[in-house]
Amino acid sequence: MGFKTADFPPVDTETFLDLPLRDRVRTLALHWVEYGFGTPKMIHTIYIAKLLVLYIFGGVLVATATSGVGPFWAVGQWWNEPIVYQKLVLWTVLLEAIGLAGSWGPLAGKFKPMTGGILYWARPGSSPFLRRIDLARYGLRWAWPELDCVHPLDDGSAGVLHRSVAETATGLGADGRLWRTLFESPVANYDQLDDDIMRPLLRIPRHPIRLARFGIPAAAPAALLQRAFRTEEARALFGGVAAHAFQPLERPLSASIGLGILTAGHRHGWAVAVGGSQRIADCMADVLADHGGKIETGVRVRSIADLTLSDVTIRDLAPTAVAQILGERLPSRVARAYRRFRYGPGAFKVDFAVEGGVPWTNEDARRAGTVHLGGSFAEIAVGERDIHAGRIPERPFVLVGQQYLADPGRSVGSIHPVWTYAHVPNGYTGDATEAIIAQIERFAPGFRDRVVGMTTRTTTEFAEYNPNYVGGNIMTGAKALSQLLFGPRKTLQPYDIGVPGHYLCSAATPPGPGAHGMCGANAAERALRQLR
Repeated sequence: MGFKTADFPPVDTETFLDLPLRDRVRTLALHWVEYGFGTPKMIHTIYIAKLLVLYIFGGVLVATATSGVGPFWAVGQWWNEPIVYQKLVLWTVLLEAIGLAGSWGPLAGKFKPMTGGILYWARPGSSPFLRRIDLARYGLRWAWPELDCVHPLDDGSAGVLHRSVAETATGLGADGRLWRTLFESPVANYDQLDDDIMRPLLRIPRHPIRLARFGIPAAAPAALLQRAFRTEEARALFGGVAAHAFQPLERPLSASIGLGILTAGHRHGWAVAVGGSQRIADCMADVLADHGGKIETGVRVRSIADLTLSDVTIRDLAPTAVAQILGERLPSRVARAYRRFRYGPGAFKVDFAVEGGVPWTNEDARRAGTVHLGGSFAEIAVGERDIHAGRIPERPFVLVGQQYLADPGRSVGSIHPVWTYAHVPNGYTGDATEAIIAQIERFAPGFRDRVVGMTTRTTTEFAEYNPNYVGGNIMTGAKALSQLLFGPRKTLQPYDIGVPGHYLCSAATPPGPGAHGMCGANAAERALRQLR
């Protein structure tokens, strides 16, 4: 038994679960008597980490953050403060009450926390739900492709994402059971889960049970979680979605992006706005106008002097831009954090006009609104490591959008719009057009001959188009562990910037990038609470 290597019972994993319960218990009991539990030492290390992180670090973090005794790392400021230790006791009681403090994990034979008792106190169904703007009143219509996403492989097979968890699981064969385990419960309870994951994570959750159920696998590196799958199709499908984070897939929490996008897709589908994404902005502008709002464009703000006086200013800007605009008005600690804010890899975009559509070898890809091109999980992982290290892969990960399949009005006759982008290093100055075409040709021979027009957008042009996309980083920041959890700086209030009446709401803040608008909604709620 090593650190990572387990001593497994001598059974056929394909048929073992089909044996009678008595035979299974006897086989495992004999193995335990003769060889011990057989778990790798890594499991014991995880238990020690759980104690250090959940009890000690988590307790000190919460106690200091809510007591006004200084940050948790300033030990000298809170070491002799009784209130901190009183709250540590309450923290321990809370863990016991919700079940997180009980014996759970691989060694306990219970892989999930014993959180059932909290149901009495939580009273499911009484929690408030997110109120969403009814954009349908303003003419916005949504459409869905027949298939949400397909990830083709070199042998002609593919991982296929249906809106239905059951259909997706059926198509993944041997990995169907695991797919259901990962997604059935989060999807069924997504409206409650959404209430927590679309807000800052470092807060007391509104639905702790749902969040804990989702968070346990989400905390793992994507490269570790994919090992649980048996088929290349399932690994590639999961890896392609996890790659949306633009981060090495070996990093902690890198599975969270993939699990979050897949869960949301299974719940609501990967919809497109009929008439193009501009329709979303147009309808939101109409909502604002109905409430007396006014939109002014065409003016570049370079300093706070360029703005008129107002009670609240909410900035949809990259943190470095906020530091530049506010200058010395920012508290020094905030200014330092914003100036040190790190940006991730970039995107190189090519939009094609294609006669007759893309001739995918895999038939399912011809019905999918989104196609991920990256080959196997291993190939995707290598490519994401390369771009993070500043190297352009020979075969970069490419995302292909075929929204015209859901919204045929975007096409002109048999000429269809197909947009793509490749993951490239931040600030990449080369031309990735040929690499993108080669990736498509790899899975759709003859594509090049169908292209009747194209337009490109480099990393530099991305930054000119939207200054938040520094170096072509369309995520507005590297989604590494610290920035994913805290946002631009280590604080429990990521929308505050330290200047009264001023807030930050860009994709640099939780919950991060995506077509959800929740960064702005959360910042607006914070501003309204401060006004009251």
